[in-house]
Amino acid sequence: MPAASQSPFSSSWTIFRISMQERLVYRGDFALGTLMRFLPILTQIFLWTAVYKSAEGKGISGYSREDVIAYFLMTMVARAFSSMPGLASGIAGQIRSGEIKKFLIQPIDLLHYLLLGRLAHKLVYYAVAIGPFALVFWLCGDFFPEWPPASTFAAVAASLVMGFALGFFLEATLGMIGFWFLEVSSLLFVYMLMNFFFSGHMFPLELLAGAVPEPFSSFVLYQPLQYLAYFPAAVYLGKIEGDALTQGLMLQAAWVVFFMVTARWAMHAGYKRYSGFGG
Repeated sequence: MPAASQSPFSSSWTIFRISMQERLVYRGDFALGTLMRFLPILTQIFLWTAVYKSAEGKGISGYSREDVIAYFLMTMVARAFSSMPGLASGIAGQIRSGEIKKFLIQPIDLLHYLLLGRLAHKLVYYAVAIGPFALVFWLCGDFFPEWPPASTFAAVAASLVMGFALGFFLEATLGMIGFWFLEVSSLLFVYMLMNFFFSGHMFPLELLAGAVPEPFSSFVLYQPLQYLAYFPAAVYLGKIEGDALTQGLMLQAAWVVFFMVTARWAMHAGYKRYSGFGG
């Protein structure tokens, strides 16, 4: 008697549950790695304290010392949603090794499978990191302004969720380039370097936009990487409000749709040109 076929929801739940279990196999190492990510906070506090001391306490591009440290802490929250370590290189590696063929012969959508795996990874990460996050934000509470209104919280939450989707589909698109170029490690290195600067992970983008001429300064404030760290942090700190906030959220949604479509197109185009050789 043939086995009953699973519903799409049942299959998704099975993939999600197995991915959660995989993340918890090495939970000690995972927890230690998560906690170590909080150490750079100390270096950032010392660094920006030294910078503002040399500037004799004057603000830089509208940011005080407290604003910059609060900004850096908020970018950690944003990157907890948007960072996708190993996603692009993992896809390219599967294409190069031939492991990708299982998605050609089995009724499993590659992007759907990877998305469920990332959701499971993030949930385990949040469960481990929520304690350290709460402690760090409590210790650094004096750097933050007063609590923003509920509408700002809603905008930050929407931006964080879209930041997760944008980070996933952007890196998935990069990984699909492996269908055309088997070795993409140099390309991913360039992307990582650009991400470091243009996402606002290192410093507020107002500092970068003010240091370069047009049209590069406008490009800095419209490119998609800013939504991986800068935008949610700036919204929370009240640096982006009113019409600029609405336009920013709409542009972020447009970038999410763009990379969602591009990743799926690249996957299907890559499947058509893929061929495997050897035993």
